[in-house]
Amino acid sequence: MKKIMLFLFLFSNAINAQSNFKVDTSYTIKSTYNKLLKKYPFITIVKEKKYQNIDQLNDIEYDLKKERALHLDAYVYKKNKTNSAVILIHGGGWKSGNKNQMRILAQEIASKGYSCFTIEYRLALEAKYPEGIYDVKNSIKFIKDNAGKFHVDPNKIAILGCSSGGQMAALIGTTNENPAFEDAVFKSKSSSKVNTIIDVDGILAFKHVESAEGEAASFWLKGSYEENPENWNNASALNHTDKNTPPILFINSSFERFHAGRDDMISILNENNIYNEVKIIKDSPHSFWFFQPWFDEMTVYIVQFLDKIFK
Repeated sequence: MKKIMLFLFLFSNAINAQSNFKVDTSYTIKSTYNKLLKKYPFITIVKEKKYQNIDQLNDIEYDLKKERALHLDAYVYKKNKTNSAVILIHGGGWKSGNKNQMRILAQEIASKGYSCFTIEYRLALEAKYPEGIYDVKNSIKFIKDNAGKFHVDPNKIAILGCSSGGQMAALIGTTNENPAFEDAVFKSKSSSKVNTIIDVDGILAFKHVESAEGEAASFWLKGSYEENPENWNNASALNHTDKNTPPILFINSSFERFHAGRDDMISILNENNIYNEVKIIKDSPHSFWFFQPWFDEMTVYIVQFLDKIFK
């Protein structure tokens, strides 16, 4: 009886430790659908499909931060012993959202011959910049450390993000093996280097003539531009783009503010003969990736690009 009580006590403490942080649930697929429906009455939420050629592994712990476990979900194409990998980062203004919002896209890409991973990372109510960047980079190291289990080629890693996740994906890819963006506490034999970037409507520069970032960015970056220009500049992928930047695919909505810095970045990429593509989803809103008729078009662009780079 004492053993049972001790187990329950420890289990309760573990649960409390996991939930002892604030969660912003304002950004959901349903709430976004309701906001868009009046202007886009023809849209439908993408429906999940069942794929027999992928294995799904949920809530795998990849890191532990002061008794706070961080998890990822894996979607692994079963027919190959080794796949290129795609790490997916959800959006939500660096403050909201969760890894489940990337599940259907991960399943769709995985079914085409990839190992896909949706990542939980600490959001702004829990940990501000650059902690979320550290988290995703640590997840990449974890995936490489367990490459055999996940059928992953550690030299073929793509990072994909939507909205604020797109901003993070671009920053992670342009800071490959930059020690200033690495978590010194996380011990791994692998690097966090990625081999290509897919940025879905994520800005490339916070302080830019095309940018309209305000409260959400200020909250994540520990102050406004006037209060903390260093973070605003360091968090901008444009400022890290150089000859070492990997190939990149930009998929954008019809809203220009979410393209901020893209054309300047492309100029640098072209100067260095780095392959890049731009795909515009015509007449689409931000968060188009959750909905038909845009989801299928976006997925075609993503898989075609991945196949070109990796296959």
